[in-house]
Amino acid sequence: MRRKFLLLLETGLVLAGLLFGASAWKIHSALDQSLNVTQEQMLEVPKGTTPTRTFNRLEAEGVIKDAFWIRVYWRFNLAGQPLHSGEYRMQPGMTVEGLIDSWKRGDVVQYSVTLVEGWNFHQVRAALAKDEKLEQTLEGLSDAQVMEKLGHPGIFPEGRFFPDTYRFVRGMSDLELLKTAYERLDEVLAREWNQRASDLPYADPYQALIMASLVEKETGVPQERGQIAGVFVRRMALGMLLQTDPTVIYGLGDRYSGKLTRAHLKEATPYNTYMISGLPPTPIAMVGREAIHAALNPVSGSSLYFVARGDGSHVFSDDLDAHNNAVREYQLKRRADYRSSPAPAAAPGTAPAETSATEAPDTVTPVDEAPIPAASPNPDPEALPQVAPQESPSAPAAEPDAAPSQSPQ
Repeated sequence: MRRKFLLLLETGLVLAGLLFGASAWKIHSALDQSLNVTQEQMLEVPKGTTPTRTFNRLEAEGVIKDAFWIRVYWRFNLAGQPLHSGEYRMQPGMTVEGLIDSWKRGDVVQYSVTLVEGWNFHQVRAALAKDEKLEQTLEGLSDAQVMEKLGHPGIFPEGRFFPDTYRFVRGMSDLELLKTAYERLDEVLAREWNQRASDLPYADPYQALIMASLVEKETGVPQERGQIAGVFVRRMALGMLLQTDPTVIYGLGDRYSGKLTRAHLKEATPYNTYMISGLPPTPIAMVGREAIHAALNPVSGSSLYFVARGDGSHVFSDDLDAHNNAVREYQLKRRADYRSSPAPAAAPGTAPAETSATEAPDTVTPVDEAPIPAASPNPDPEALPQVAPQESPSAPAAEPDAAPSQSPQ
């Protein structure tokens, strides 16, 4: 009886060994097989997809065989290994084991989208909407509804996102990317605010952000940001109107067609800094770290005016006479290749730094480039503060027949 038991036990062990060996061989063969692809293909792994579901799909599509044995391998060896969502490259010659290794590393294909300094929220939304790799969740929503979905109801979106190149994987949503850009702006603004100069005319970081957006839109040459910020800060200290054309353009919204007229400068909008004192109620564009730093660390000096040379740089003047001379030199005698800002690269950047020179009876600035929508789509009128027109505060005396006396440009 005892010999029979030992014989059965020995037979069972042999069979178990054979079964284990056969299983190990099947698993090894399944892992060592090459993917059935003749050229690079992308394997999309949606959020929430399990390895079992993915192996079954690959087998159904004819990319792999013996999915059962691959599932067995995963269950006993990688049960706690997460399968990151996104896209994975499947290349000719790659084995199943190589594909699994890329899953273990989370080696997903990454894409990028660039949000450009000087863009407004309309342009940000347009850039995200046309990116086919992003999951689109914001179509048809107003700006206010977008901010609600971001968890910031009642916050005006303009200027609240940081311009940068953001990398993402397929399956990431436009809302997730906006959230990243929003948080990034908050981080940069807080860090720069803590390192700000003294005696600045800002009650809080948000006012500094507004000023930074004016600097961003007026600057064609990066090294001039601090000088332009200095002009604006000194004008505020003296009670002078800022009178910067990009704010007027923003206030016109889609009505701006590329030409700014004297009638526009007299039109009462919450953003017309020819009519309101101090800063406009909100930023007018996205700003980079350099513009924020300039707004919080303006270059000291005595200049109160600047005018575009035509190559993107400006001439800065301390008094009105010098400014008017610069206007006559660089605005009234424009050369054929005149530009108020450098030619844009692939993506649109800042709008032209307009000027208030008197080159025509009713036109302030000719078209330098295709107009860029100035305001966000479907703005909520109640979201924009209504600012009544104000009289110009006192400023340095000007000659009766001089050009507009308080424009910094």
